Amino acid sequence: MASPAKLLALSTALPPHRIPQEAVKDWARAHFEGRGFPIAPLLSAYDNAGIAERRSALPLEWYGGAHGWVERSALYREAGLDLLQQAAESCLEQAGMEAGEVDSLILVSSTGVSTPSLDALLMDRLPFREDLERLPVFGLGCAGGVAGLGQAAKLAEARPGQRVLLLTLELCALNFRAEDMTKGNVIATVLFGDGAAAALLSTEGSEAAPELLGSAQHRWPDSAEVMGWSVEEDGLGVIFSRDIPNIIRSKAAPVIERFLARHGLTTEKLAHSACHPGGAKVVAALEAVLGRQRGELLHERAVLERCGNMSSPTALFVLRDLLDAEAEGLRGPTFSLALGPGFSAALLLLGPGAGL
Repeated sequence: MASPAKLLALSTALPPHRIPQEAVKDWARAHFEGRGFPIAPLLSAYDNAGIAERRSALPLEWYGGAHGWVERSALYREAGLDLLQQAAESCLEQAGMEAGEVDSLILVSSTGVSTPSLDALLMDRLPFREDLERLPVFGLGCAGGVAGLGQAAKLAEARPGQRVLLLTLELCALNFRAEDMTKGNVIATVLFGDGAAAALLSTEGSEAAPELLGSAQHRWPDSAEVMGWSVEEDGLGVIFSRDIPNIIRSKAAPVIERFLARHGLTTEKLAHSACHPGGAKVVAALEAVLGRQRGELLHERAVLERCGNMSSPTALFVLRDLLDAEAEGLRGPTFSLALGPGFSAALLLLGPGAGL
């Protein structure tokens, strides 16, 4: 039987601008009211989102101007590369490895466009080998961190001993469009922040390192309008349905149950979770389907509170918090779920290393 992939290191990175939720609320009120949009009925969303602050690659005042594809793409490359370098260097240092020891690199990002892709440009900043195998992935949205871990594990297991570096980057706030006077655009200002994460996987390494025991994906038919981006003249427009928490409660539960059953598990047997906290209502729905008391998904709520919804890296931030809290290692099966465009789900199961 092939050895499972191990999570050898996991790091996170945040951009420099720290923006309190109250400041976002005040800014949004002035911005939308100044353009005649009736934002008053939506202001309570800022207070109920479970978010205290977020990080942004750009200062708050930038968001009030008109910005097109050329400017957004340049900022995505510049700020995105800075965050990716920070996350990658921290991850490799944590693992005690050099960039040249990485065999494969997967980049997951859905909030900007660059050709060459950012992973190729990162090779000019860090001394990766010239024969590094790269795989940039676009379009997974919030599901990208969990799906990326699953695919990185499969790649590591297919080539035992090789080292796979997963990078996730999202500059969600960069896609705010100042002239978009819609409820969806308002809610985007309630939720979204910027961030990056990096994970190093291999079948070889510390016996105590967490093992990736299985992964899966699921797409619900006729659901393409639930979540995603629309391509507009001045950037990407946000698409997400207010029904996502209800979809989790009504449709995600059986998908989760079938996935866990394939591994001989039920929700009751899970020791931990590291799910993507899309928003306060999403976390509450996850607590319900996982059979937890309200407020019990502590790490999900903590990441949401201090970082907001960063899309694909967010679940990796939660996993990093969990690993920090469980200093002696995971106590048992750990489940991760993230939902993304499609409408789809990415599911992942981790467990304690064999050395524990």
